[in-house]
Formats: sequence, structure tokens, C-alpha cells
Amino acid sequence: MSSDRAVFVDFDGTITDLDTFDVLVRACAGPHEWDELEQRLHAGTMTLRDVLARQAAHIHLSIDDADALLRDSTRFDPGFARFIERCEAEGVPVTVLSSGVLPLIQRAFARNGLERVTILANEVDASPNGWRFRFRDASDNGHDKAAAVRAARDAGVHTVFIGDGHSDFTAAIAADERYAKRGRALEAHLRERAIAFTPFLHFDEIAQQIHRAPQSPSASTSS
Repeated sequence: MSSDRAVFVDFDGTITDLDTFDVLVRACAGPHEWDELEQRLHAGTMTLRDVLARQAAHIHLSIDDADALLRDSTRFDPGFARFIERCEAEGVPVTVLSSGVLPLIQRAFARNGLERVTILANEVDASPNGWRFRFRDASDNGHDKAAAVRAARDAGVHTVFIGDGHSDFTAAIAADERYAKRGRALEAHLRERAIAFTPFLHFDEIAQQIHRAPQSPSASTSS
């Protein structure tokens, strides 16, 4: 690999075992509110941006308290740091693209010794009266992950996207090569549309496949 490649990675549920924002919402609003809003999202009656805004209003924790909760209840994929080190050794930039909360993601990366990784995510006003997102852009997701992927492709770079969920749909489709976590929404979305991808469970699996000569999209597997 060389700098003619760029890797983009989702955070929640992809690098972590659980979606960290979902953990916060369930802890503060309860599972019923979370389930109702998630059903509306998947039914297409609410955008992700609107769902996140509604969910955030139920969170009354400080950033410190939210971080403590997530520190005790979520875990990084143990192979992710090795994946980053290998990309760095081969000069391949990695950018984390998230619809989550930037200061919480930054703290999680610092705990794992990965402060140097570039992260693009939403800011938040953590008021005790309920959090308010400051979204990165005006898109329906609040953060148009696909825009970063398209910009790299337009610059002639071979793009790789790694994700798991609803907010990853457009970014995965925009990439030259894509990896979808097994058993999650992105895998089902790509299968339904017959879009080539490689399924994975852990980053150590990806490291064995991604560090090779770029393939055409049709060369990827979807089994």
C-alpha cells in the first residue's frame, strides 16, 4: 500500500463493540424511547439527524460522566490499534468518520493510545437540560460521510470504507472498496443492492485483506 490509498472508518459499532451513543440514550431515556426512534429511522419516517437530536435531548450527563459510563461499558476492537500501526507503517492515511460525539470519541481514542488518528464527528453542547448536537453539515445524517470519500476519489485516490450501520450507507457505496461488519445494517443494505463488499468481525481480519494491491470493486467478495 501507499499514499494512493485512503481508508475511512466508522466509529460506533465498527471500532467499538457497542454503539456508544446508543448506550448513553438507553441509560438516560430508557430502551422504549430508543426503540421507538430507531423504528422510525429504519422505516424512513425520520432522518438520522432528527433521531439523534431527539435522542440527545434525553441525555443530561456531563461529558465527564458520559465518558465514565462509556469507559466501563464499551470496548475497542483489540485489533484496531494494530490496524492503525500497519496503515501508518505503509503510509496510508486513516480517517474516522462518525455521526457521534467528537469529545467522547477523542477521549476513547486517547485511552487507547490513538490520539494521533484523525476524527471527523459532531460537536455537542452538553447541557444539564439535555444535550444539543452541533452537526457537521446540513445533510440528513448530520454528517455526510460520503463527502469525504468522494473528495478522495475525485483526487485520484483508491478509497476504502469500513463500517456497520445506517449512517454508513452512502459512504460505503461511494468508496472503491468496502468492508461491512457481519450481522449489522450495512451488510444487509449492501447485499440487498448487490453491491460488492467484504464482511468482517474484527480488524485483524481486515488487515490480512486490505494491505494488498487495490482491486476493482467487482473483485471484492460479498459472502
